[in-house]
Amino acid sequence: MRQGKRDFLTFWDLTRQEVEEILLLSRDLKEKRKRGIVYEPLKGKMLAMIFEKASTRTRVSFEVGMRELGGHSLFLSPSELQIGRGESISDTARVLSRYVDCIIIRSYSQELVEEFAINSEVPVINGLTNKHHPCQVLGDIFTIWEKKSYLQGIKVAYVGDGNNVAHSLIQAASLMDFNLTVACPDGYEPDQSILKSALEKNPGSIRVIRNPFEAVSDADVIYTDVWTSMGWEEEAELRRKIFRGYQVNMDLVSSSKKDVIVMHCLPAHRGEEITSDVMDGSWSVILDQAENRLHTQKALIIKLIIGF
Repeated sequence: MRQGKRDFLTFWDLTRQEVEEILLLSRDLKEKRKRGIVYEPLKGKMLAMIFEKASTRTRVSFEVGMRELGGHSLFLSPSELQIGRGESISDTARVLSRYVDCIIIRSYSQELVEEFAINSEVPVINGLTNKHHPCQVLGDIFTIWEKKSYLQGIKVAYVGDGNNVAHSLIQAASLMDFNLTVACPDGYEPDQSILKSALEKNPGSIRVIRNPFEAVSDADVIYTDVWTSMGWEEEAELRRKIFRGYQVNMDLVSSSKKDVIVMHCLPAHRGEEITSDVMDGSWSVILDQAENRLHTQKALIIKLIIGF
């Protein structure tokens, strides 16, 4: 592994100062794009993208972002690589990092991504695993900062499954000092080791409760995600029954602050975890949230390749 090389595998791979630098750069990049200013600091650089899982926002935002920064991207599915025929993760990582300047991996396994990063000579980005989704949450906190003008002390209510997005939000809350309340059914809580580590870093910043109405009562942000993530499809019908009381609907939103904003990382199952009237309502910032993935990931790639 190259000395000084940086990866982004979980949200805690960045310091608070580095996240703040990325947010400022993201705002600048967004403004440049809006004004049609060409900015190509990664001209001649190559991003490799290895995707085991299907993707819309992650793939398109990284490909478009790399192109806008003057670089190129190469999409690779496991079936197109020798890794799909038994080549080791370590060998694949060592070879690929001789060709490209950065690698993003979207995988079921967090351990696979971590093993890849250990053996890579170039930065590795976690594009999503079953355990973490740090790129999503980087875009999320930029959206909150953009809409509310601050992060420290903001109150976020996450309603639903304690999944990979919840884990990255927990890490972000402890690092950036905002308040996070997770409302979820019994047995669907976030990973206890992640929660414990977050509370050790920032005691009192995170709560896990059962009642979604209690969670949103004083929230600045209501956040939800699908009840059944990729890889748990066989549990879909059971989860619909268990999570029925955790739908983000008009009743729930009206129980929060008047200026609350509603977020969803997408894709959404309308009529399940969120209703269409909420998703398309004036409090929804979901499309802005999706767009901001582009700007924050551009900033992240610049910082990982060029340096903080």
